[in-house]
Amino acid sequence: MARPIRIEYERAVYHVTLRGNKRRPIFWTDADRERFLNTLSDSIERYDIRLYLYCLMQNHTHFVLETPRGNLSRFMHRLQTAYTVYFNRRHQRSGHLMQGRYGASLVDEDRYILKLSRYVHLNPVFIRSNKSKPISERKSLLSSYPWSSYRGYVGKCKHEDFVDYDSVLAMMDGSRRTVKSQYRRFVEAGISDIDAAMIYAKQRSPLCVGSDDSVDRIESLYHELVESRENREDISFRRTSFSLDSELILSAVCEAFEVDREALYQRRRDSILRPMASKLLCEYGGYTQREVGDILKIGNGASVSKQLHKISNLLTTDLEVQKLQNVIVSRLKLKERADP
Repeated sequence: MARPIRIEYERAVYHVTLRGNKRRPIFWTDADRERFLNTLSDSIERYDIRLYLYCLMQNHTHFVLETPRGNLSRFMHRLQTAYTVYFNRRHQRSGHLMQGRYGASLVDEDRYILKLSRYVHLNPVFIRSNKSKPISERKSLLSSYPWSSYRGYVGKCKHEDFVDYDSVLAMMDGSRRTVKSQYRRFVEAGISDIDAAMIYAKQRSPLCVGSDDSVDRIESLYHELVESRENREDISFRRTSFSLDSELILSAVCEAFEVDREALYQRRRDSILRPMASKLLCEYGGYTQREVGDILKIGNGASVSKQLHKISNLLTTDLEVQKLQNVIVSRLKLKERADP
């Protein structure tokens, strides 16, 4: 079954969740949490994201964020990939860390952002082991929990540079002098009186957190995107209509990398030469992965698949690799148009 389409546009606000594969922990130590937050901060700066709040639990995370550039998928791909690589290396494991794709619901109205911030920040006090504790104890737990943005909101710690606190706090009534205490009372009120309307709004649609009108609008937009993608599938996602000869593709790659042909057949740990050649042979030559393996003397299709995965990750995160690919593709497109 095809994966659901992500609705992305400039200045969209989302409630994003990441969950551990099979509900397993994604943080084993506090060092893991620190590394995740450092990776999050770096990714926010790289993709110009506005993070309003976050909460890290043992086997899942919550974010509420805005994408001024409409680039949620690229941001999340970089965040997940970078952290998973770190986690697997540190703990000497392999395989998937996260459970499939991240969850992302559009938050279509400002009033829901404020309610959602309370829902996210209250996660630590609503886990099974804390639900039956006295209210006073749960309030204390909430204010001392170190792995969410809540303490910064209520003045219990310094503001983190990668979190935008002002936008949510501006939604509270009253003066700037009292806004932190007001926000604290607003969140604490949810401990004893859970916001049923907020829970309903979250459960009503996987696409959107908002009013009935907002949900209807976003769901209509989603169906329009599905239909438009189906109509342009042959144009946007097919291989090139003209299959170039492998010799032409490899010559263009070697020229761009400024290497001779023999370099293509040499295994080098950190080189992107063969990954790039593999990708272009598949896309512009129409070759199968097994055929590419034979051409580059890599081995079988599984080996080529690893090369393709490597270059795909780099193209998401490395601007220099993107520029290099664009140079090669421009040359290949000129050749494609020149051939009869």
